[in-house]
Amino acid sequence: MRMHQIPPDPEPDDNRVDDHVDDEIDACLRLDKPVSFFLFAGAGSGKTRSVVTALSHLRARHGGRLRLQGQRVGVISYTNAACDEIKSRLEYDPLIEVSTIHSFVWSLIKGFNEDIRQWLRTQLAAEIAELEELLRKGRPGTKTAINRAESVKLKHKRLESLPQIRRFTYNPLDDNRGRDSLSHTEVIKIGADFVTRKPVMKRLLVCRFPVLLIDESQDTNKLLMEAFLKLQEEYKSQFCLGLFGDTMQRIYGDGKEDLGRQLPPDWAKPAKALNHRCPRRIIRLINRIRSAVDGQEQRPRSDSEEGVVRLFILPGDTIDKTAAERKVAEEMAAVTADPLWTGAAADIKTLILEHHIAARRMGFLEMFQPLYEIDGLQTGLRDGSLSGLRLFSQLISPILKAHGRGDKFALAAIVRNGSPLLSKASLVSAGTDQRAQVRQARDAVNELMGLCSNGGDPRFLDILRCIWRTGLFEIPECLQTMAARDDGDGEDEATGADAEDQDPVQAAWRRFLLTKFVQIEPYELYVSGQAAFETHQGVKGREFPRVMVVMDDAEARGFLFSYEKLFTAKDKTKSDLDNERDGKETGLDRTRRLFYVTCSRAQRSLALVAYTSRPDKVREYVVREGWLEEGEVRVLA
Repeated sequence: MRMHQIPPDPEPDDNRVDDHVDDEIDACLRLDKPVSFFLFAGAGSGKTRSVVTALSHLRARHGGRLRLQGQRVGVISYTNAACDEIKSRLEYDPLIEVSTIHSFVWSLIKGFNEDIRQWLRTQLAAEIAELEELLRKGRPGTKTAINRAESVKLKHKRLESLPQIRRFTYNPLDDNRGRDSLSHTEVIKIGADFVTRKPVMKRLLVCRFPVLLIDESQDTNKLLMEAFLKLQEEYKSQFCLGLFGDTMQRIYGDGKEDLGRQLPPDWAKPAKALNHRCPRRIIRLINRIRSAVDGQEQRPRSDSEEGVVRLFILPGDTIDKTAAERKVAEEMAAVTADPLWTGAAADIKTLILEHHIAARRMGFLEMFQPLYEIDGLQTGLRDGSLSGLRLFSQLISPILKAHGRGDKFALAAIVRNGSPLLSKASLVSAGTDQRAQVRQARDAVNELMGLCSNGGDPRFLDILRCIWRTGLFEIPECLQTMAARDDGDGEDEATGADAEDQDPVQAAWRRFLLTKFVQIEPYELYVSGQAAFETHQGVKGREFPRVMVVMDDAEARGFLFSYEKLFTAKDKTKSDLDNERDGKETGLDRTRRLFYVTCSRAQRSLALVAYTSRPDKVREYVVREGWLEEGEVRVLA
């Protein structure tokens, strides 16, 4: 794709320099002559506003025609929060179907049960053959070999059960543990395969959605993106594919690396120049960070403030990192003359590399860790959508809070809306004795309150079994076995002593239930985005006045990113050098992009905190690269 070199300084009246972009997109969205496009929209460029503007124009011009033909406009966004934002701006018009990628794909493939069954037969057979080959080559008796053998056994069992499944199910907001359930990964793979190979699926998609807009397209699954691109090439006169994104903000490994480059010549390639979010100093920083990648530059608004950036370098073996970061915040308050950097009223967003770092600092690590170890639970754990967690976070916790503040109206509303004891069916069944049904619900609430009163400190398990005994709420399937058992304090359930504990997912839920319920409140604050912490990856698309970026490779325990290598405080590995030589992506590439994303969240001031064993190397590198000036770097003992 052609690089758009943008002058760094705008003219005083140049804040509308990007207005033409919305006109270019509008010209593409003509149903009789659609033109597919890729919009380059860097950080803070008003991408969501362009999406909404394009949809508003399309709705005004073609809304009647689309409704008459039973068609809709498809919009895929990366998170549920982003979807809700777009829906609200469009006043929840049903003509515009806004969904996450998993929800969108499921809407296409659900009901194709025989095709899904055949796909699973082929896929499971291939996976079994691959695992058996690895078992044949590997050493027997190792943990890896045992896990592979167990996986082969489970896949054979699933393969044998396929003929008995009449209808496949899937829930984008759950862990999908049922025999007939598809996993998140399977839904994406099936969707990509069907859109690529099956004529019926191609026609269905094009007829149902003559326009498909994809937000954050650089992080959309590569297989699926390639399927959409092939579909557009085949149906270009009937189907408009609009991609919104910025390759520098690709932070997930399954995205399409070269998206935006080598597009067909008949695609439109508009680009936005202004960064409406960041102050001038931060825009100069992020332009320098990406200068070695693609030369794209942004310019500030003419009315933007200068802003402040500081880098604080601390020893990697700092013992009390919370105290160290508190000191950084105090220095930022002094440098910026902004009292909201510190004190009881502080309003800072601290970006950390891994969720378990926030869990440790906020006090919910014990409940978080068991579930985080299971790959299939991680997505729902990170966004709070696991049904086993929603029971506690969306029903039990609100009831206890309402009781604590003496809000009987709110408490009654939660029970009335969520308890099967007061459902319409239960009240009808009770006939003339509905008061007894209400008393039963009241007694159930009182028993729950009793667990937490007078200094009570119950576990999740204690809460769960109380709910099971009283019937106050429905128990999610993943927790029903534990709820129904009556074996004292349940400690044996964490040891895996019985056959049922061979299921690692059930074992993880057991370990979770044996932790203290009090952790649910900080966990809920964190996953709802109301906490002071956020991950580097999860913060994309958001903005905050004051941002502290904590870069600590040791605490993150990961291998996909390395700030120490980015800042040359640690040598590249042989793998890094081999990938560079072969033109493949390296951990440094991923880290640079992640650094760009985090720095570009700040609206006023930015504190960078680097923990390292080589402070001199970090300082030397950032100054040499022109990222920071000498006076903007502080080495703290």
